[in-house]
Amino acid sequence: MGLEEQLPSGFLLSTVEGLAGYLRKSSLWPATFGLACCAIEMMATGGGRFDIARFGMEAFRASPRQADLMIVAGRVSQKMAPVLRQVYDQMTEPKWVLAMGVCASSGGMFNNYAVVQGVDHVVPVDIYLPGCPPRPEMLLNAILKLHEKIQEMPLGVNREEAIRAAEAAALASTPTIQLKGLLR
Repeated sequence: MGLEEQLPSGFLLSTVEGLAGYLRKSSLWPATFGLACCAIEMMATGGGRFDIARFGMEAFRASPRQADLMIVAGRVSQKMAPVLRQVYDQMTEPKWVLAMGVCASSGGMFNNYAVVQGVDHVVPVDIYLPGCPPRPEMLLNAILKLHEKIQEMPLGVNREEAIRAAEAAALASTPTIQLKGLLR
């Protein structure tokens, strides 16, 4: 007769994946990639009014080797795309990407040859944050949604399968440049 059978379900017991997910989500270290006006709002979340430190993210990392979350804030030019990919490749595993603002998500109002039409053409994106520019409260909400996603992510072989399935779904989706909207 084990301890699990005598205690109510879930009382002081957890899985290794649950514990690892909790520890991962509670210790995200963001790498800033501020490229435009969205970067001002991202910097405001580090201030005392919004206080991103309560989520364990007070230290924005300048080195990609110390970071596991990339917040891409603003429009990405064609010249900056290889640099963005290089920074992403240098980040430690597991790593996540948050596309902050409409320019990072879909190119925004810059529908021309110089701006990448969505950062998802360069790196895989986990969370899209709309807005022009999005408020710091919206960034905090997106971080909480990312925490939920990290908490539920499996470990080991199951994690690799989940990543492969997510990449396959992303490749099968219609690119943002081919979507028909109000202006096309």
